[in-house]
Amino acid sequence: MNEPDWSVWKPTERGVLCFIIRDGRILLIRKKRGLGAGKINGPGGRIEPGESAPAAACRETREEVGLDPNGLSAAGELFFQFADGYALHCTVFTARGAEGEMIETDEAAPFWAQTADLPYAEMWADDKDWMPWMLAGKPFRGFFCFDGDRMLQSRVESGL
Repeated sequence: MNEPDWSVWKPTERGVLCFIIRDGRILLIRKKRGLGAGKINGPGGRIEPGESAPAAACRETREEVGLDPNGLSAAGELFFQFADGYALHCTVFTARGAEGEMIETDEAAPFWAQTADLPYAEMWADDKDWMPWMLAGKPFRGFFCFDGDRMLQSRVESGL
Protein backbone atom coordinates (compact mmCIF):
# COMPACT_ATOMS: atom_id res chain seq x y z
CA MET A 1 0.00 0.00 0.00
CA ASN A 2 1.41 3.38 -1.02
CA GLU A 3 1.04 6.39 1.22
CA PRO A 4 -1.81 8.57 -0.05
CA ASP A 5 -1.35 12.12 -1.27
CA TRP A 6 -2.52 13.68 1.99
CA SER A 7 -3.03 17.08 0.32
CA VAL A 8 -6.03 15.71 -1.64
CA TRP A 9 -7.01 12.84 0.69
CA LYS A 10 -10.64 12.76 1.87
CA PRO A 11 -11.84 10.82 4.94
CA THR A 12 -14.64 8.28 4.89
CA GLU A 13 -15.55 9.40 8.43
CA ARG A 14 -14.61 12.01 11.00
CA GLY A 15 -14.11 11.14 14.64
CA VAL A 16 -12.77 12.34 17.97
CA LEU A 17 -10.74 11.11 20.92
CA CYS A 18 -10.91 12.73 24.35
CA PHE A 19 -8.23 12.21 27.00
CA ILE A 20 -8.91 13.51 30.51
CA ILE A 21 -5.52 14.25 32.08
CA ARG A 22 -4.98 15.31 35.68
CA ASP A 23 -2.49 14.76 38.48
CA GLY A 24 -0.10 12.78 36.26
CA ARG A 25 -2.85 10.35 35.25
CA ILE A 26 -4.84 9.85 32.05
CA LEU A 27 -8.25 8.28 31.60
CA LEU A 28 -8.09 5.34 29.19
CA ILE A 29 -10.61 2.72 28.11
CA ARG A 30 -10.50 -0.87 27.01
CA LYS A 31 -12.76 -0.75 23.98
CA LYS A 32 -15.41 -3.45 23.92
CA ARG A 33 -16.78 -3.15 20.37
CA GLY A 34 -16.28 -1.47 17.01
CA LEU A 35 -13.00 -0.37 15.44
CA GLY A 36 -10.21 -1.33 17.82
CA ALA A 37 -12.30 -3.63 20.04
CA GLY A 38 -10.05 -5.14 22.72
CA LYS A 39 -7.48 -2.37 22.46
CA ILE A 40 -6.78 0.38 24.96
CA ASN A 41 -7.55 3.90 23.76
CA GLY A 42 -9.28 7.05 24.92
CA PRO A 43 -13.01 7.67 24.87
CA GLY A 44 -14.21 8.76 21.45
CA GLY A 45 -16.04 7.91 18.28
CA ARG A 46 -17.76 9.30 15.23
CA ILE A 47 -18.87 12.89 14.78
CA GLU A 48 -22.62 12.88 14.06
CA PRO A 49 -24.04 14.96 11.16
CA GLY A 50 -24.35 18.61 12.21
CA GLU A 51 -22.26 18.05 15.36
CA SER A 52 -19.05 19.93 16.12
CA ALA A 53 -15.91 18.02 17.04
CA PRO A 54 -15.83 19.41 20.63
CA ALA A 55 -19.50 18.48 21.13
CA ALA A 56 -18.79 14.97 19.82
CA ALA A 57 -15.84 14.60 22.21
CA CYS A 58 -18.05 15.51 25.17
CA ARG A 59 -20.95 13.31 24.02
CA GLU A 60 -18.76 10.27 23.33
CA THR A 61 -16.98 10.59 26.68
CA ARG A 62 -20.30 10.84 28.51
CA GLU A 63 -21.76 7.86 26.60
CA GLU A 64 -18.70 5.63 27.04
CA VAL A 65 -17.61 6.40 30.62
CA GLY A 66 -20.30 8.60 32.22
CA LEU A 67 -18.10 11.67 32.59
CA ASP A 68 -18.55 15.20 31.23
CA PRO A 69 -15.09 16.57 30.39
CA ASN A 70 -14.23 20.15 31.27
CA GLY A 71 -11.36 22.38 30.20
CA LEU A 72 -11.52 20.79 26.73
CA SER A 73 -8.90 21.82 24.16
CA ALA A 74 -7.84 20.50 20.77
CA ALA A 75 -4.46 18.77 21.00
CA GLY A 76 -3.92 17.42 17.49
CA GLU A 77 -5.21 15.71 14.40
CA LEU A 78 -4.83 12.13 13.20
CA PHE A 79 -5.22 10.98 9.60
CA PHE A 80 -5.67 7.25 9.00
CA GLN A 81 -5.77 5.38 5.72
CA PHE A 82 -6.55 1.67 5.86
CA ALA A 83 -5.68 -0.81 3.12
CA ASP A 84 -9.37 -1.79 2.81
CA GLY A 85 -10.22 1.79 1.76
CA TYR A 86 -11.52 3.10 5.10
CA ALA A 87 -10.19 6.60 5.82
CA LEU A 88 -10.58 8.39 9.17
CA HIS A 89 -9.81 11.94 10.25
CA CYS A 90 -9.72 12.22 14.03
CA THR A 91 -9.44 15.32 16.21
CA VAL A 92 -7.73 14.62 19.53
CA PHE A 93 -8.85 16.59 22.57
CA THR A 94 -7.54 16.82 26.10
CA ALA A 95 -9.52 17.85 29.15
CA ARG A 96 -8.26 19.09 32.52
CA GLY A 97 -11.01 17.36 34.45
CA ALA A 98 -14.52 15.99 34.39
CA GLU A 99 -17.78 15.94 36.27
CA GLY A 100 -19.93 12.94 37.02
CA GLU A 101 -19.32 9.39 38.11
CA MET A 102 -17.08 7.13 36.03
CA ILE A 103 -18.93 3.99 34.91
CA GLU A 104 -18.28 0.96 32.74
CA THR A 105 -20.62 0.68 29.74
CA ASP A 106 -21.24 -1.87 27.00
CA GLU A 107 -18.78 0.17 24.88
CA ALA A 108 -15.87 0.70 27.26
CA ALA A 109 -14.17 -0.30 30.49
CA PRO A 110 -12.51 2.89 31.82
CA PHE A 111 -9.42 3.09 34.03
CA TRP A 112 -6.78 5.60 35.10
CA ALA A 113 -3.15 5.10 34.06
CA GLN A 114 0.02 6.97 34.94
CA THR A 115 1.04 9.19 32.03
CA ALA A 116 4.65 8.03 32.51
CA ASP A 117 3.69 4.36 32.14
CA LEU A 118 1.19 3.95 29.29
CA PRO A 119 0.27 0.42 28.13
CA TYR A 120 1.43 0.97 24.53
CA ALA A 121 1.67 -2.80 23.88
CA GLU A 122 -2.14 -2.99 24.21
CA MET A 123 -2.86 0.14 22.15
CA TRP A 124 -2.92 0.96 18.45
CA ALA A 125 0.65 0.98 17.08
CA ASP A 126 0.46 4.70 16.20
CA ASP A 127 -0.30 5.80 19.77
CA LYS A 128 3.35 5.60 20.84
CA ASP A 129 4.23 8.02 18.02
CA TRP A 130 1.78 10.86 18.77
CA MET A 131 0.76 10.51 22.43
CA PRO A 132 4.09 11.90 23.72
CA TRP A 133 3.35 15.06 21.70
CA MET A 134 -0.10 15.31 23.29
CA LEU A 135 1.22 14.71 26.81
CA ALA A 136 3.91 17.39 26.28
CA GLY A 137 1.26 19.89 25.14
CA LYS A 138 2.76 20.14 21.62
CA PRO A 139 0.19 20.49 18.79
CA PHE A 140 0.59 17.67 16.27
CA ARG A 141 -0.64 16.12 13.05
CA GLY A 142 -0.16 12.39 12.58
CA PHE A 143 -0.41 10.50 9.28
CA PHE A 144 -0.75 6.72 9.40
CA CYS A 145 -1.40 3.84 7.02
CA PHE A 146 -2.69 0.51 8.34
CA ASP A 147 -3.48 -2.91 6.96
CA GLY A 148 -5.93 -4.13 9.59
CA ASP A 149 -4.08 -3.77 12.92
CA ARG A 150 -0.64 -3.61 11.29
CA MET A 151 0.86 -0.14 10.89
CA LEU A 152 2.55 0.26 7.51
CA GLN A 153 3.57 3.93 7.65
CA SER A 154 3.79 6.59 10.33
CA ARG A 155 4.64 10.29 10.37
CA VAL A 156 4.02 12.90 13.07
CA GLU A 157 4.69 16.58 12.58
CA SER A 158 4.10 19.83 14.41
CA GLY A 159 0.79 21.57 13.81
CA LEU A 160 -2.93 21.48 14.31
